[in-house]
Amino acid sequence: MVRAAPGTAPDTTAEEKGSSRETALTLVRTLWFPAFMFAGFLVCYLLPFHNPVPHHVKVAVPAATAAPLQRALDQAAPGGFDLVPVHDADAARAAVTGRDAVAGYVPGPGTPELFTAKADGYSLESVLQKTFTAIAQDSGGPHTGAAAGNALKITEVAPIAPGDGLGTGLFYVVLACTIPAYVMVMMMLRATNLGRRDKILVLAAAGAVLALVAYGVARWMDVIPNDPLAILFLFLMSQAVSQTALGLVPFVKQYLPGVAMGLFVLLSMPSSGGAIPIQMVPGFFRALHPVMPMGNLIEALRGLFYFGGKDVLPHVLVLLAWVAAAFVLHGLGALRARRAAGEAGGSAVPEPPVEDPVLETERPEALPPHRAAGRLPLPQLTGRVTGTDGEPLRDVVITVTGTHGRELLRATTGDDGAYAAAGLAEQTVVVIASAPTRLSAVARVAIRDGHPARHDFHLAGRPVTV
Repeated sequence: MVRAAPGTAPDTTAEEKGSSRETALTLVRTLWFPAFMFAGFLVCYLLPFHNPVPHHVKVAVPAATAAPLQRALDQAAPGGFDLVPVHDADAARAAVTGRDAVAGYVPGPGTPELFTAKADGYSLESVLQKTFTAIAQDSGGPHTGAAAGNALKITEVAPIAPGDGLGTGLFYVVLACTIPAYVMVMMMLRATNLGRRDKILVLAAAGAVLALVAYGVARWMDVIPNDPLAILFLFLMSQAVSQTALGLVPFVKQYLPGVAMGLFVLLSMPSSGGAIPIQMVPGFFRALHPVMPMGNLIEALRGLFYFGGKDVLPHVLVLLAWVAAAFVLHGLGALRARRAAGEAGGSAVPEPPVEDPVLETERPEALPPHRAAGRLPLPQLTGRVTGTDGEPLRDVVITVTGTHGRELLRATTGDDGAYAAAGLAEQTVVVIASAPTRLSAVARVAIRDGHPARHDFHLAGRPVTV
């Protein structure tokens, strides 16, 4: 035994440092996701929504009055409005219905008139009415031909469905096909008995159901007009989210919740233009609007429902691009899995599996080797242990570890020498068979979702030492 020198205390500094480091790492692994969401909601929701103001809102006006009106608007709301010169009142109205402008204003002579499209957002329409009511009252003079104090005539050229009073109903219909699509992927990670292709097909079928039900409920509530083509658009949205999230799993691993929620919730919602019109959020989110799936779906549905199909195709193409990118990720993930499976018996060390409590995967567990048909979970790893003469060996301990050394589960063989295990993440595991009177054996086995693995052991007896 080694004793400490007189007058000195045992050196526990290294142990304390190691313990503190492990505690810190545990806290980081546990709390990174709520911390990420906290910061994300502050930046992506409080920042764009706390004080929405117009930014470069396009308004069609007769060319003769564009310059003085622009000066008046720049004084009332600097940078808020960009005037689009047109020929006359009919052209101003056509610019709104053709989506070349979000409003049209004709100052006179006579009663000033404002053409608005509630389909572009109720809050934007309110800002337009307030701004141009003040402009109409203050613009009497030779440059407009209107008398000071004239009442503003407001003409709605793109009215929305009767059940969508605030113009945000379309946003919530789209949201109903977005959040569940992401959540389905998180739940599908528990279905380790399903392969990649099966999961893709399940997500496609579930997306079709989401689209049909969302459209049916929205029609029943009179939130949207009747156009069944919207079902296809909603389906594309569900696939853009779910298939992309599933395709990212092999690459982002335990960070999938942060990546997927960041893309499809924190960034997509403020940049969608659904809750707050896109012209009223900061520039960063306006820049995301043309590329994020939620914003493109909302614009496609607005064009389909309220603007005679104007500009629908470009937004649908963006959704298709997201779906195509998702299947590219699927292909790359499949290649990566096959390469890892091929290296399972070689010297290359595979990457460690996902190990994060945020991912609600099944816990590894030993199973009775013989289970009743139809009972869950299904085994992912099975095998049989025999002696060199072929007799089954009972009570052999089967230990399954990850390639990084952490024990995942421990099982014991039955009367026929069989063992089984379930709940293993897609990875390469090390399987050890050991018994007191036998020489131990070790094998590396590739675990793949939807492809049960089997490995049998033949244990030789320990030599007797005299």
